Amino acid sequence: MKRKPETLCVQAGYEPKKGEPRVVPIYQSTTFKYETSEQMADLFDLKAEGYFYTRLQNPTNDVVAKKIAELEGGVAAMLTSSGQAASFYSIFNICEAGDHFVSSSTIYGGTFNLFAVTMKKLGIECTFVDPDASEEEIQKAFRSNTKALFGETIANPVLNVLDIEKFARIAHKNGVPLIIDNTFATPINCRPFEFGADIVIHSTTKYMDGHATSVGGCIVDSGNFDWEKHHDKFKGLTEPDESYHGLAYSSAFGKGAYITKATAQLMRDLGSIPSPHNAFLLNIGLETLHLRVPRHCENAQKVAEYLEKNEKVAWVNYSGLPSNKYYELAQKQFTNGQSCGVVTFGLKGGRDVATRFMDNLKLCCIATHVADARTCVLHPASHTHRQLSDEQLIAAGVKPDLIRFSVGIENAEDIIADIEQALNA
Repeated sequence: MKRKPETLCVQAGYEPKKGEPRVVPIYQSTTFKYETSEQMADLFDLKAEGYFYTRLQNPTNDVVAKKIAELEGGVAAMLTSSGQAASFYSIFNICEAGDHFVSSSTIYGGTFNLFAVTMKKLGIECTFVDPDASEEEIQKAFRSNTKALFGETIANPVLNVLDIEKFARIAHKNGVPLIIDNTFATPINCRPFEFGADIVIHSTTKYMDGHATSVGGCIVDSGNFDWEKHHDKFKGLTEPDESYHGLAYSSAFGKGAYITKATAQLMRDLGSIPSPHNAFLLNIGLETLHLRVPRHCENAQKVAEYLEKNEKVAWVNYSGLPSNKYYELAQKQFTNGQSCGVVTFGLKGGRDVATRFMDNLKLCCIATHVADARTCVLHPASHTHRQLSDEQLIAAGVKPDLIRFSVGIENAEDIIADIEQALNA
């Protein structure tokens, strides 16, 4: 029986048998025992399933990855030690030196720098495109060596809503997978696979953990992209891997090829594994995801409506507002039209007024974090995006006066009262 998201949040991924713990246990062990040398050899050759070293796989981590895969409607998932690691692995799993990929320009500043600077040092080039541009314009960015198209469901921090179906059409026309960062929407509000995406990633640090306790990430594969159909483009998946005695992932693992390769190659060599304890905490957060996300969105809607009417506010961007350019797309892609709990806005008077406003907040705190139970605020041009040039800031859609306001699950009236006193101050 196909279960609803609320049930999956609580029970997916783990079914204890008679006498086993009701709550997912923490397997706080680096290694696992076997009785014969042959048993261990089969694990190293990927001929058998099992656990032998936590850097590759751990029972606690796998249970939580399976839950997220079920929430997204995917076939397999892998946890990483951070959202940044998930972003990196998702691309590096199919790209190598000499390859190219295309990305929306309106993405998280850390991801932008990863793609524009760090991956370029590895010989992988990225072309950034305006996600609101026409399909014909975006198509111009593709090359013969392009391996992927990347975007964020809801861009951090500018809150552009990505037309996933449009991006999927472009990706598949070019024979490459569409990779979507679904951190802000979460599978409670949007399941990108239903709109044609092939791979989904998350910074689980945000809404999934929900309490600012654990940094983490996740990669989920839909199992829908046909690697063999594009055999010569994705030889890392379709041709023998000499580090595993000539095993070819696509023929050996079918729909599980992408995640198996990411685990067997990237996690083996780069090691960005989360601790089992962090996975345990993430699982506790996931159990209430379906309760928290609607409350975040309800509060954010009230905050956005208040700001839109305030004469001291220059502009507000929240797709739940009927006046917003992404309102219709949000109604189509998101559950009940709800996007996330983050609102962006600018104040009349610009950058200096924005920073003074933030300094006067009392309930809402200035923090690098976003998307947890507590309301927090950030000025991206001064903080998360300060490594970008003015030109790059403009390309990423980050205005100098943009305030990123992450609305928590406190009482909405208290949050608005704090905004009001800070504006008056």
